[in-house]
Amino acid sequence: MKNIFETAREDDRLSTSVRMADAGGVTEFLQKRGPYTVFIPTDEAYTRIPEEKLEAIVSDRERLAGMVMYHVVQGKLTTHELAQMEAIKTLQGDHLDIAASPEGMRLNDAVIIQPDIECTNGMYHVIDRVLIPRAVEARVERSF
Repeated sequence: MKNIFETAREDDRLSTSVRMADAGGVTEFLQKRGPYTVFIPTDEAYTRIPEEKLEAIVSDRERLAGMVMYHVVQGKLTTHELAQMEAIKTLQGDHLDIAASPEGMRLNDAVIIQPDIECTNGMYHVIDRVLIPRAVEARVERSF
C-alpha cells in the first residue's frame, strides 16, 4: 500500500490535482504525516472553474497551497464516519459543509463519486468539483 499522493498519482483522473499539490508545495508535507482524509477532484472538475479564475489561484503559490489544503482534513475518515457529521474543519482552517444528497454525499457543492480509497497515511475520496475556500474565493473575485 502507498501513501495518498503516490496512490493518487497512479489514477489518470487525478493528474491535475496531483500537479496542483506539487505546484502549491504541499505534496511533501502530506506524504510524511497523517493520518489525513483528502477529497481529490477529478481532472474534469477543474474544467468547471472559469479559466481566468483558476489562473489567478494557480499563479499565487500561497493561494494555491490554501486551496489544496482546503481539500484535506485531519484523521482517517470513511464516508460512513463523514455521514455522521454536518461540517468538518480543513487543514486550511475553513470548514466544509457535509450533507447527504440524491447523488451521494456532498462536501459544499462537490459530490463524492468514489469513496474510501485506503492509503498508508489515511484515505481519500474522489470528488466531482474543486473546493474553493471562501477566503480565496473572495480574494480571487476582487482581483478581477
